[in-house]
Formats: sequence, structure tokens, C-alpha cells
Amino acid sequence: MLNFWTSLRKPIFALAPLSGITDSAFRRICKGFGADIVYSELSSSTAFAYQPEAALRIMRFNDTERPYVVQLFGNNPEHFAIAARFVSREIKPDGIDINFGCPIAKVFKCGGGAALMTNPPLAKEVILSVIENTALPVSIKTRTRVKEVDILSFLDYVGGLDIKAVMIHGRSYAQGFSGPNDIETTRNARAHFKGIILANGGVKNAAQGLELLEKTGADGVGVARGALGNPWIFQALKTAYTGSRNGRPTAQDIFRTAMEHARLANDLKGERGIIQMRKHLCWYLQQVPGTKDLKQKAVKICNLENVAELLAQATEQFG
Repeated sequence: MLNFWTSLRKPIFALAPLSGITDSAFRRICKGFGADIVYSELSSSTAFAYQPEAALRIMRFNDTERPYVVQLFGNNPEHFAIAARFVSREIKPDGIDINFGCPIAKVFKCGGGAALMTNPPLAKEVILSVIENTALPVSIKTRTRVKEVDILSFLDYVGGLDIKAVMIHGRSYAQGFSGPNDIETTRNARAHFKGIILANGGVKNAAQGLELLEKTGADGVGVARGALGNPWIFQALKTAYTGSRNGRPTAQDIFRTAMEHARLANDLKGERGIIQMRKHLCWYLQQVPGTKDLKQKAVKICNLENVAELLAQATEQFG
């Protein structure tokens, strides 16, 4: 299997994984605005040992999303092996990523996400179990530090494994999703890892993304929360990098994209997709000043017709 990472033009601008958010509909929207690579939602490796069909449904994708990477979390090497085989055979993405960075309590308490980084021997066993059970390129997502384990020593410990890429969230486990990005540690990772390095954390606009890219010397940037309601950030990053000028999306652009997103969510998930769109609609509306009343309506929408009515009202008022 080809290592797609080596064929990507640098800098790489990636849609980073977000549980309950980076589903196929959102990935397609971001890909349409220039994301070079997109990740699945955070997916449990253990689910493949007990409910593989349910787990597979979360990961299904459209070819327009390629290159597409499935991200797994957990702490049982046997479950990761099962998951790697299932994903490779049934989903056929372009790569598999292992999460060592999620700080969410329910994941951490189960020994997954950032908690797995605190146990380097087990982490190494998990990575090896995935590598041995797939021909796809394997990557990891980490934090700069989780308790007593820092990313540089962690990379040294797993250095003998065939890991193709690492996305480093430039904050510690203790910081969660706030606080300064540890740029120096991400920059120093180059001496400890020879594959692709993506810097991640706190990128809300193109200026911040390019600053992180320049200061870390990374091969690219992973954008997560900065893309919420703002999939144009990938387009903005690319035009800013080349020195071109790119205007902000108009209110009409925002409402039109929100409607496209809602149609995709409805096509893929039906009513469940529309309910999940509530938060996305609020994020889109947040890009337009003065939409507080519309956001209150957005959290109550139940079907595609409701979305169309809401966005028609938004266009009439602000478009």
C-alpha cells in the first residue's frame, strides 16, 4: 500500500479529528474548501471487538474525502488489531491514526487517548499491533506532555516503529484545550521524528495557522475547532501562504454553505443528522454579527424544512 503522506504537497492543511463533529458531511464541506487531508471522528477500537457494524457505520466515507484517515482510541492491543483489520478490509481509508491526545474524562478514565501516552510500553504495543495488522500507513496524534511523559521522550521510545506521521497538539494534558501553544517543543520534535509532523492547537484563523507553521517548522497544520462554522479557513490558509488575497465569506456564502451542509447531513443520517446540525448552524451563524435570535431558533430545528426556513430568514435579514 502506498504511503499517501509522501505524495502530499507541503504545507499540509488538515482537518483534525473531533468526536461527534468530523463526520462525513462536515469532512466533505471542509474538503471542498481546500482541506488536504481529513480525519474521522474519534472511534473506539474496542467497539470493533463487540459491535463492528455499528463502529463501521461511523467511519464510512465518500471518495471525494480522500485522503481520509480513520482515527482509533483505546488501550487494548488485541482490540486495535481487530479494528485495524476491519478498517483496512471494510472501510479502505488512506491511513489509520492512533489517538494519544484526547483529554476528555470518559476516554482518559478508560485508559485511552492521552492516558495511553502515560504508559509508553503499552503504547508501543498498541502501535505495533496496528502496524502488523494493516498495510495502510499508520500515524499518531499526541500532546506535548501527559503527566510525567513528554512528547520528545515518547517519540524516542517508539522511534523504532514504522510511524509515518505525528500530529502534535501543542498543549499538555493539564491544559486541555486552552492556554498557550508550546511551540518550542513541537519545533524540537524534528530531532526526534523523521516522518511528517503536523502542528495543532489554537488555530482560529489563517494568520495564526501560518504563524504556527513558521515557528514550529512543521510540515503542516491541523485545524480542529477553528474550522467550526468556518470551513473557509483551509482556503484562507492556502491563499495566505502563497501571498494571495482572499476576502472573508459573505453572509450569503455562510448561509449557502450551511444549507449545503444540512442537506448532506440529512442525506447521510436523516433526522439524526439534522439534530446534530443544530450545533453546526449555531457555529455558522456565529460568523455573522447580530444573529443571536436565529441561534436560539437553530437549537430547536427538527428537519431539513426547518433549516431552510431558518436560513431563508437569515438571508432576508443579513444576506
